[in-house]
Amino acid sequence: MHDTTLTAPNSAEARDIRFHLHSYTNARLHEQTGPLVIEGGDGIYVIDSEGRRYIEAMSGLWSVGLGFSEKRLVAVALDQMNTLPFYHTFTHKSHGPAIDLAEKLVTMSSHLTPGGMSKAFFTNSGSEANDTAIKLIWYRSNALGKPEKKKLISRVRAYHGVTLASASLTGLPNNHRSFDLPIEGVLHTGSPHYWRDGLPGETEEEFATRRAEELDALIQAEGPDTIAAFWAEPVMGAGGVVVPPATYWEKIQAVLAKYDILFVADEVINGFGRTGAMFGCDTYNIQPDIVIVSKQLSSSYMPIAALIANDRVLGPVMDESGRIGTLGHGFTAGGHPVATAVSLECLRIIEEDGLVANCAKQGARLRAGLAALADHPLVGEVRGVGMIAAVELVTDKAAKRGLDVPGKLGAMVNKALQDNGVICRAVLDAIAFCPPMIITESQIDDILAAFSSALDRVAADLGL
Repeated sequence: MHDTTLTAPNSAEARDIRFHLHSYTNARLHEQTGPLVIEGGDGIYVIDSEGRRYIEAMSGLWSVGLGFSEKRLVAVALDQMNTLPFYHTFTHKSHGPAIDLAEKLVTMSSHLTPGGMSKAFFTNSGSEANDTAIKLIWYRSNALGKPEKKKLISRVRAYHGVTLASASLTGLPNNHRSFDLPIEGVLHTGSPHYWRDGLPGETEEEFATRRAEELDALIQAEGPDTIAAFWAEPVMGAGGVVVPPATYWEKIQAVLAKYDILFVADEVINGFGRTGAMFGCDTYNIQPDIVIVSKQLSSSYMPIAALIANDRVLGPVMDESGRIGTLGHGFTAGGHPVATAVSLECLRIIEEDGLVANCAKQGARLRAGLAALADHPLVGEVRGVGMIAAVELVTDKAAKRGLDVPGKLGAMVNKALQDNGVICRAVLDAIAFCPPMIITESQIDDILAAFSSALDRVAADLGL
């Protein structure tokens, strides 16, 4: 971006500064720096307003699994727009794409839970889907005559959305600060990040045991009869790609079963191949009561998310709706015919093109290449699974510490990486990688070369 674009009054950059309040952005800093304006997409690449191509190594927002130019999705969207551009699912109404996608999601996820899944409910975003799950769980507790069973447990560093309730589940400080969050009744237990939170001499399994014991103690302190559900991503995404240690999920699930607490698996980032299996729950043998999906569901070509739940959850909910006379919840565009049609085609492509296997194969190449950089003076930890990874940056390996301000080192490396033609995301001092599921070996190697060069440049700037 040329500096003159910020001062030219009719430039896209200047108009963006003037009129647009951005998500996850320092609004005052944005007035000085302006945006990177993306105007085109081609496979795993995006093209800015000056014609420069970048590898989008974050799939946009962990989500564009099929890349930025999948013609089959465009064709399906156009056909559906011409056939039925909108209809709703309120008051006993439905349409073909919503019915077909609900059936597909329930069928493909039913192996995750004993007795199978029951139904899917559609929303426009993962935040809305997690909010919906909260409402249905509270509704269910009332239906069961347990009005005290309403508290929810999430984890430090979790990400479950940004609406009032889902942001409360999220365990990141900047999603709470100055928003008066979290709301009452949302609790947080420890992160599963062994490298950061493990005690000296503690093994992974011992750390997992300690985290399970901490969860058990929290439940007992609050009162087991007051805890309704536990929320978790199989692999944390926006919290920094935190991969659970050995035996963690086995031990956490045993605690939940002991106290009859529902398990909500947030698969918004993990789902449809990202972990090298169709679901993150498959990767870690998790048996959830509710699964939340979005992102790869439509490759983000259309806004859509879904909640998929079993009869343990939905039986009492349906009974209560019968007693009241309606289930008073829904969204105008929930189950939108264009979004559901595009999602069905996206799932077909994932299955037909073997993209889950490609995530496993190319993800292994990515993680091996990153691991080869472990001796670099700026690399503290390399972690990941499937086609999702992160590198924790440090300037002091023994202390596991970066620069004076947390996030400063990550921002430096992220900028150097973007200068090298690769867009990633800095989560404080961790650089996250989540490239499109269609990526090839040579494109993985291009990311690795650009990242290695960025590390060297920043290390030289810091005199390391």
